[in-house]
Amino acid sequence: MPMKDARFQTSRLLVRDWRRDDLPAILAIYADRDAMRYVGDGRPLDAAGVETWFEVTTRNYAERGYGMFAVIERSDATLVGCCGLVHPDGQRDAEVKYAFGSSHWGRGIASEVVPAILRHARDAHGLRRVIATSDEAHAASHRVLEKSGMIREGSRPEADGRMTLVHAIELERTDTD
Repeated sequence: MPMKDARFQTSRLLVRDWRRDDLPAILAIYADRDAMRYVGDGRPLDAAGVETWFEVTTRNYAERGYGMFAVIERSDATLVGCCGLVHPDGQRDAEVKYAFGSSHWGRGIASEVVPAILRHARDAHGLRRVIATSDEAHAASHRVLEKSGMIREGSRPEADGRMTLVHAIELERTDTD
């Protein structure tokens, strides 16, 4: 896959904007009950929900310059998941989100892509503070965020009454700032 399509890459992964032809692969992830167990309200999305998410993401690219991105395995060009920076419900701080097909779990993909998206947030978009939220029971996600340098700040209630943990990072300025 050409690097010109990438927002950024890691040793194994290429991260680029969502495209309409990605929707079947994105639906496969967001419709998977296991993959969505700790995402949002825990319910999978249907095709209409994924289409809405695609439209929101397209608007975010135009308005903010970022949104959700496709995570592509460089070795075979397979879409293995999604990651991005979002502002749910108009939240001030950008929030890291990610989801991967359950067949790709346990391979360190999240641990590879989260630090890379934090660098991208700083270097490409000048963001200085980024948060991440995770279900209190999702220990694997907590480890990914903490290995990426994010610090647990506490928890907050969601609209549906669930509590989520909030992690945050203050991104260091680079020499070119």
